[in-house]
Amino acid sequence: MQSISEIKNELKAANINELPFLIKNYEADERSGVKTAVESAKKRMEKLGKEKERIKKMRFFEEKYSDYELICGIDEAGRGPLAGPVVAGAVILPKGCEILYVNDSKKLSEKKREELYDIIYKEALCVGVGMASPQRIDEINILNATYEAMREAINNLTKSPDILLNDAVTIPSVDIKQVPIVKGDAKSISIAAASIIAKVTRDRLMYEYDKAMPEYGFASHKGYGTAAHIEAIKKYGPTPIHRNSFIGNFI
Repeated sequence: MQSISEIKNELKAANINELPFLIKNYEADERSGVKTAVESAKKRMEKLGKEKERIKKMRFFEEKYSDYELICGIDEAGRGPLAGPVVAGAVILPKGCEILYVNDSKKLSEKKREELYDIIYKEALCVGVGMASPQRIDEINILNATYEAMREAINNLTKSPDILLNDAVTIPSVDIKQVPIVKGDAKSISIAAASIIAKVTRDRLMYEYDKAMPEYGFASHKGYGTAAHIEAIKKYGPTPIHRNSFIGNFI
């Protein structure tokens, strides 16, 4: 007879497809430790089932436009900060893609975003990234700089998309069918994936800037206008990565 510890480890290590068989195999075991392990496995199955259902709902727009072969999600990160670039992500996922836990990047922990970033790059047909510098933002304003970053992300894809699912915007000067979706990063798996790519890419850049200019705290606030960041600008002055058009009230 297997020990309680062995059964616990087996249930813990099992994937979603193995769990039903293992639960059925061990649920008659009267040992309290096994009963607890089986109940935990059942809860895990239920939780994973709900997540699969959520992801299925997030494929609504991908299914709606399934006549198009290559569906690309577009999103950005960094429109609001006082420093750093605005970054756009473009992601084409394979049909029927089910990457669990993909969601609006703002709803995910940094650890989960980092995990999903690698999975998205592995599973996607292609990924494109574009960005506009703080100087470019000052030159043409944040909205036009965001559009520019999005166009660059599309151009950096290795495959040409047939349709774009965008988070709430219509990108000028793009000759591809576009579908703007309000709060699209929470409604479309493709847009959510793009939001994760954009957010992680930008955050990694801000960590690098933090190493060069640690007194500004870029690693913690990522360039957003926190009290500590504003205080640092007043104390040390703006850096080359600050958006002059955003910090006029602080210098």
